[in-house]
Amino acid sequence: MYHDLTLRDGSHAIRHKLSTETIEKYCTFAEDAGIEVVEVGHGNGLGASSLLIGESMHSDYEMLRVARKHLKRTKLSVHIIPGVATISKDIDPAVDIGVDIFRVASHCSEATLTKSHIEYLHSKGKYVIGVLMMASRCSVETLLEEATKMKTYGASAIVIMDSTGSFMPCDVYERIQSLKTLEVPIGFHGHNNMHLAVANSLAAIDAGATIIDVTLKGFGAGAGNTPLEVMEILKPSGLDIQKIIQYHEVFEYTSPVCKPVNLLTAKHNLFSGFEKHILEASTKYSVPVTQLTNEIKHLVAGQEDLIQVIAQFLSTLQTP
Repeated sequence: MYHDLTLRDGSHAIRHKLSTETIEKYCTFAEDAGIEVVEVGHGNGLGASSLLIGESMHSDYEMLRVARKHLKRTKLSVHIIPGVATISKDIDPAVDIGVDIFRVASHCSEATLTKSHIEYLHSKGKYVIGVLMMASRCSVETLLEEATKMKTYGASAIVIMDSTGSFMPCDVYERIQSLKTLEVPIGFHGHNNMHLAVANSLAAIDAGATIIDVTLKGFGAGAGNTPLEVMEILKPSGLDIQKIIQYHEVFEYTSPVCKPVNLLTAKHNLFSGFEKHILEASTKYSVPVTQLTNEIKHLVAGQEDLIQVIAQFLSTLQTP
């Protein structure tokens, strides 16, 4: 099954400025094309709109209400990062709106942070997917241990995210094979920093993954995601490819381009969404992108403000 994240991961590409008009048009298209799941919201999920990460054009609830109105057969999904999204302020209203799938995410080695959110949603009878982000930053064994925790909390499926676009197909195959021992649906989320998003998604399917995250035109953070249209041609899932191609032609946003900064974030296992923050800080403080990416390789998503701090510090070390 292809989970379409165009209206969530794609938000990164436009600084989270998705309009309700775009959401309405896309959800109408998704229904017509037979897409099974569409994820909607700020690039970093529920509750993430902020000056630090980026402010959305509309609130979570405005976006979800528009999507819910236009999605009948297609399921509505949201992304949740505990610590960013809270149960009472963010999750309960999403439940009331009628969100179908809740994808609760953590750094690949910090699944314990998802416990309260997954258990709460499970107690409400909701379909919960545990998501392990930045999966290239830990071993196969650690991924399995953390995914097992999510399953015990009540997750009905597990998705691993190559948030840095660093994996090779053999890496993906090995990890999906390992996670299959959990006997729940396993999924993969690819980024195209090394031009391997499609190859990695195909490797995931070959290893037994039944959930593949995609976006139209690969529209997403950094160098973008696995393109929906390519996957549906290579591995048909029963979608209306004619309608997908037709909408591809009129979709208002262009396909992401892989730039040197994307290659460097992949090399250093950095979150793909750092791209714009790195380029801005590099320009502002006249620090080479190669130097800056090397110095911030310990940062994870949510620490975007530190990129500016580190770039400013590096600028003070430069010889006059």
